[in-house]
Amino acid sequence: MDQGRSGSWAEGELREFLSLMMIGACVWIAGTQLGAFGILLDLVALHRLDDLVMLFICMSVGVVVAAIRKSLKLRRVMEARDNAQSHAESVARHDALTGLANRRLFQETLDGHLSGRTDIPSVAVLLIDLDRFKPVNDVHGHAAGDAVLCTVADRLRTLTSRGITARLGGDEFVVLFDYGSDAEAVGRLAQEIIASLSNPVEFGASRLEIGATIGIAVATPETATAETLLHAADVAMYQGKRDGRGTFRFFQLEMGQALKVRALREQELRAGILRGEIEPFYQPVVALPGRELIGFEVLARWRHPDQGLLGPGEFIQLAEETGMIADLSWSLMRQACNDARLWPAHLQLAVNISPLQLQDRQMPERVLAILTETGFAPSRLEIEITETALVQDLEAARIALRSLQNIGVRIALDDFGTGYSSLYHLRELKFDKLKIDRSYVASIPLGSERAKLVDAIIALGSSLGLVTTAEGIESASSVEWLAEQGCTYGQGFLFGRPMDKPATDLLLNEWSDVAGKLVLSGSTPQDVSLGAAA
Repeated sequence: MDQGRSGSWAEGELREFLSLMMIGACVWIAGTQLGAFGILLDLVALHRLDDLVMLFICMSVGVVVAAIRKSLKLRRVMEARDNAQSHAESVARHDALTGLANRRLFQETLDGHLSGRTDIPSVAVLLIDLDRFKPVNDVHGHAAGDAVLCTVADRLRTLTSRGITARLGGDEFVVLFDYGSDAEAVGRLAQEIIASLSNPVEFGASRLEIGATIGIAVATPETATAETLLHAADVAMYQGKRDGRGTFRFFQLEMGQALKVRALREQELRAGILRGEIEPFYQPVVALPGRELIGFEVLARWRHPDQGLLGPGEFIQLAEETGMIADLSWSLMRQACNDARLWPAHLQLAVNISPLQLQDRQMPERVLAILTETGFAPSRLEIEITETALVQDLEAARIALRSLQNIGVRIALDDFGTGYSSLYHLRELKFDKLKIDRSYVASIPLGSERAKLVDAIIALGSSLGLVTTAEGIESASSVEWLAEQGCTYGQGFLFGRPMDKPATDLLLNEWSDVAGKLVLSGSTPQDVSLGAAA
């Protein structure tokens, strides 16, 4: 193919060369016939030249013109090639969406700062990971996600004129900052970036809320290469995520070991979910004041093959940070519905879902699929969401919760009083139940001020037509006081700790049937909570 193109090009050049020579010959013929050469030669005192010499001169002019023309074409071709090469190199080193440098260019620039030096340069790497970016893509679509990334790039350009800024991929950005003699400038820059990226992004009629967590690694003898410096910033960023997001952390040597431990636990959890090691445990919920059993709340426990039974504090946050929470929750819900479908038909099952699941557009369909698969009645299922989940995207929450209520599932607002709910949320989302956080219930005996808050929550629920459940009940005096204030249901160690299915089945046998209701008998249910964790 290349030989054919080369031959075709050479043939074209030869034809053009011969054509220009023929044009020169034609000029000679025309000039001879018209006597124009005689006049011209007389003017330049070259009248002794014969016609053959003039023919040679004319044809030579054609050759010169051909050479000049070829030279100009070659120059244009070379300029086009150089431009194309420069464009290709620019594309290869820049992110196509945001126009920022990409990982390759950033690494080359960082290598240039670090290599071939006897001293340690005053540079820092700031690794920026966006918070709450995935829900933007899931709820508003990829066009909204692209708009957020471009806005983030523009804001970073404004703030980081003293360094190079790059997009590493996805929602990760990085800044190489030369802080000179002002080491404190690194922290100030991180604070400015977090504040800037926390401002909403306008997209159509929506205001997209994001944030940022930043890991910072300063060049030291231990992080004297581009690879180690980037890795250190990545470790620090993950530490910031674990500490609550929306913050920045400087790399410390001990973080590396902590990251290895976390990576191992993450692998174990992923495998544990696949093997079904995450089990549903059940804590009784009773009506007040009669203590009739009305259902159970589903709580996760990990039956770890080496460490035994682990409570949710050991793995739930990790599952949320790594995105495994959805698979974990759906598996837990499926197991719980299977366990509970043969229990007395009036018993309810309360299951928590995470904020990440609430942002999933397919969430109602997933719940319905589990109910259909297990044969569990929708009217017996109660979905609990936390107040934090409402802040991320109220409209997505409204659509999802309304869809669930349309199929008969009830919705409860969990841990009320600890988050950011407002009366607007309570009115717009039409909850069926408020759950009073255990921190309020535990403080009832300690002072009247906290008791007044609990009383106010119960009164608020009553005025809105919502039933209320008090969590964390551990004393009989709390039961009496809550019942007097009009609290509908109670839950806590007084009525039973979280239990696995065999212990729960045994518990059901311990309740005596009084007037068609399961009522707590003389022995305390926590006595039969086999192997349960608090």
